[in-house]
Amino acid sequence: MAHDIPIPRPLLRNAGLLVAFSLAAVAVGRFGGVGITQMPPALAVQVLDLAVEDRPDGRVSLRNAGSGRLVAEVQPGEDGFLRATLRVMAQARLREGLPRDPPFRLTRWDNGTLTLDDVASGRRINLEAFGLDNAVAFARLLEQGRGAS
Repeated sequence: MAHDIPIPRPLLRNAGLLVAFSLAAVAVGRFGGVGITQMPPALAVQVLDLAVEDRPDGRVSLRNAGSGRLVAEVQPGEDGFLRATLRVMAQARLREGLPRDPPFRLTRWDNGTLTLDDVASGRRINLEAFGLDNAVAFARLLEQGRGAS
């Protein structure tokens, strides 16, 4: 049994106008920048390019890629987050067939954040996303790297 329920034309017209207005508002916001909040771009205040070398005894040597000077050595069982982060980024390089040689770039930004970039793949990790204690391990490398320029 079919029931025909008439829908008033003014109701259909108003619904169509509402959809058109919504699409126009989104287009104005998207293309005109109206109602969009953006953070100003951060500026790098400290950069350290790190060459990472796995040692046969389980240590990880971190060197200033520019000068070759030792920044830090991470002993087996220490700095788990730092070791794991570098390992994950290095393994991603290998999976993509990228070279091992390019350094990892550790950057402190003027907004206080720290990032670790893989210059070979273009990947970036915001280190605060894993908690302040984990970011401090990398911040310590920046301080140690000042003397290893």
